[in-house]
Amino acid sequence: MRAVIQRVSEASVSIVGEVHGRIGKGLLVLLGIEAGDTEADLEWLCGKIVRMRLFPDETGVMNVDVAQAHGDLLVVSQFTLHASTAKGNRPSYISAARPEEAMPHYLRAKHRLGELLGRPVQSGEFGAMMQVALVNDGPVTIIIDSRAKE
Repeated sequence: MRAVIQRVSEASVSIVGEVHGRIGKGLLVLLGIEAGDTEADLEWLCGKIVRMRLFPDETGVMNVDVAQAHGDLLVVSQFTLHASTAKGNRPSYISAARPEEAMPHYLRAKHRLGELLGRPVQSGEFGAMMQVALVNDGPVTIIIDSRAKE
């Protein structure tokens, strides 16, 4: 699993012009599921996202996680995070999980993130064409990969 995490002051995801999920301060999580990802990958990644200290403490140092900062999560599925650009100019998505494998992992990740955060998370809709709007705060953008464990 691969995630791009952005600290935001606000973010939303719309589908056919209708807002499907919206948060104020928190983290926008773009989540890509790779073929062969496991429950262990999901647990590791979700734990890392919720515990990552990306918000400033009282001295301005990034030392506070999303729950401590009273922030929210917006999770959006994004298979293109597993694009290979090694050959030619058209990305290959061969390593991205097929929808029948990816969708259960995505739904489980959304649920698990909510459990770890202590409240439900906002989300896009798996497989839908979405428009994501955000105000990146900092900017702070982190890439996490469960297989590389970084």
